[in-house]
Amino acid sequence: MKTWRLDGPSQTLAFGSMADGCPAVIYWGAPLPLDEDLVALAGATQLDVTGGMLDATPALSLTPEASRSFPGQAGMVLRAADGMPVLPKLVLSNVEQVKDQLRFTCTDGAQGLTYIAQVALDVTTQMLTLTASLLSEFPIHLQWLAAPVLPAPQAASEMLDFSGRWCGEFQQQRTPWSAGIRQRESRTGRTGHEHFPALIVPCTGTANTHGDAYAFHYGWSGGHRMIAEELPDGRRQIQFGNASDTEVAPATRFDTAPLYATFSTHGLNGCAAAFQRHLRDRIITWAKPDAPRPVHYNCWEAVYFDHDIPKLQDIATRAAALGAERFVLDDGWFGKRDDDTTSLGDWTVDLRKYPQGLGPLIDHIHATGMTFGIWFEPEMINPDSDLFRAHPDWVLGDTDQILGRQQKVLNMALPAVRDYLFDAIAAILAAYAVDYIKWDHNRVLPTPDAAQTRGTYDLLARLRAAFPQVEIESCASGGGRIDFGILEHTQRVWLSDSNDALERLKIQHNAALFLPLAVTGSHVGPRKCHTSGRTLDIELRAWVAAQRHMGFEMDPRELDSREQQVLRDVTTWWKANRDWMARADILRLDAADPAVIAEQQLAEDGSRFVVFAGQTTPSTQIAPRPLRLTRLDPTARYQISLRNRASASHLSRAAHLLKDGPVTLSGSALMQSGVTLPWRFPETMWVLEGTRL
Repeated sequence: MKTWRLDGPSQTLAFGSMADGCPAVIYWGAPLPLDEDLVALAGATQLDVTGGMLDATPALSLTPEASRSFPGQAGMVLRAADGMPVLPKLVLSNVEQVKDQLRFTCTDGAQGLTYIAQVALDVTTQMLTLTASLLSEFPIHLQWLAAPVLPAPQAASEMLDFSGRWCGEFQQQRTPWSAGIRQRESRTGRTGHEHFPALIVPCTGTANTHGDAYAFHYGWSGGHRMIAEELPDGRRQIQFGNASDTEVAPATRFDTAPLYATFSTHGLNGCAAAFQRHLRDRIITWAKPDAPRPVHYNCWEAVYFDHDIPKLQDIATRAAALGAERFVLDDGWFGKRDDDTTSLGDWTVDLRKYPQGLGPLIDHIHATGMTFGIWFEPEMINPDSDLFRAHPDWVLGDTDQILGRQQKVLNMALPAVRDYLFDAIAAILAAYAVDYIKWDHNRVLPTPDAAQTRGTYDLLARLRAAFPQVEIESCASGGGRIDFGILEHTQRVWLSDSNDALERLKIQHNAALFLPLAVTGSHVGPRKCHTSGRTLDIELRAWVAAQRHMGFEMDPRELDSREQQVLRDVTTWWKANRDWMARADILRLDAADPAVIAEQQLAEDGSRFVVFAGQTTPSTQIAPRPLRLTRLDPTARYQISLRNRASASHLSRAAHLLKDGPVTLSGSALMQSGVTLPWRFPETMWVLEGTRL
């Protein structure tokens, strides 16, 4: 057996090849000694053979092969030009290892196929990146190609993945492991609210703050397929790839998107910190890397399509006085866009609403001290638009397809479409001082097609190259296109169209398993939420927004004097803390009370933290339960204080130390005994600040 390994501070990944077969993972977990005998390790963990089995066990390789009697889902499914199945039989032909990167090349000379698996370990972020490529001497049809396949642990009893809907993204699901397949497939042509492309496999007993966990994320925006399979012999495999049958034409090369994977001995938070750091520090290209994240104001839920310059100028003045630093003009500025039935594709300023163009509004926004951003939905088109009337052939899908929000989709695989959109968007960016684009995607595709996603990536890359100082937000009816693939071209995501602070608290909590503060937009919505109808106090709305990249999205004219003061105070606090919070790890806390959703944001150097503890519903017991913190120095002393202790309820009657001022405790006490916060009403939040002395 030949063996190879990648090592980092928190994990070792080892591979083995028997008789020059396609390599398989023989170990993935906590670091092994550098002198570990990997051949002996593989031998000690190999399966026995007994009744009802083949005489040898087919390898669970980086691409399991049906031609070698593999009893589960194969890593690739191919057909020849005549439609006949192609069953590769691969032989390892070359291995290259440069520092923390491995490249395995396997070939099937008889069928003219070459399979390449590349695996890299970032020893700083502790993230594995795996990609697979398939090359053929003749055009073939691809039904399925998995990124390099990884085993799942035997010590796990369940798996965690994420479903969702519009205004209800990142809903966590727990599924028991059992014989057979757990398969998820997003076939809407975008990442989707419904199927976030990720999986977490916690070992038995693992929680947010402790235990072993394996986590996976597939960085592709065009729809994905996930397979978590337990074979009849008990082995388990994880496969991720593009949604099946989305390569509509035969070709001689196919590539997967990157599969990001990591192992943690520190619970789900260890995986979360790796994803947060890797996305922030390795994947995103920041338009202005040294600038603080600006407080947003978005006008959508204030005016919708009713654009009136004096009204917008008044709103801008008020938003700036509350602390906003960027004004985003949302849908309704172009074509003849008075509702959502018309003008998508006609990316010229509506002179009915803006007789002198956008200049007077932008000049006023700049005079308040804010920068200017603008909304586009480039991939979409309304049948009632000048563009559709001129180019009905640019539409993706059948002419009689079902519309979504009164719109169809442009075929982004066509160079002429991308050229038109580049010129139209570039004209706006060249004519006006725009530093931000909110890039929306409000309907699913009529049919999934990988070329559509590649075309969108190409357009985004061209615009970024031409206008490198312009930041782009990925929005798709809220959180319908959030993944590390789109974030290679953008710098922010709109997590959800729901500005209901209670809903957003839950969504943010789960999304933090993958997303850092710096990319996660969160806005203070109206007093009465437009998507839930719920009325929530300004303090909860403001503090929930302050957990992430903060902004406002309401009509500031509705705020009374108290609401204005609370919003100014929380915004001022956020600005004072945003630099260290932008690089902090967001750590989910294991609240003993299921009515509490709590997280701890811990500074990169461990010198400070802030805990947000949201009381979502009434507790079953009378008094609050202790909340244990995490990842502090057990021997250090920390001064802790309630930032918002002045808002304690009159029903919180005890002489509680935290209501009087700072308290000093050891890290050990804070992690073992925890903190018992004062009593609060539901739909409120405590904010606890801590500093290492």
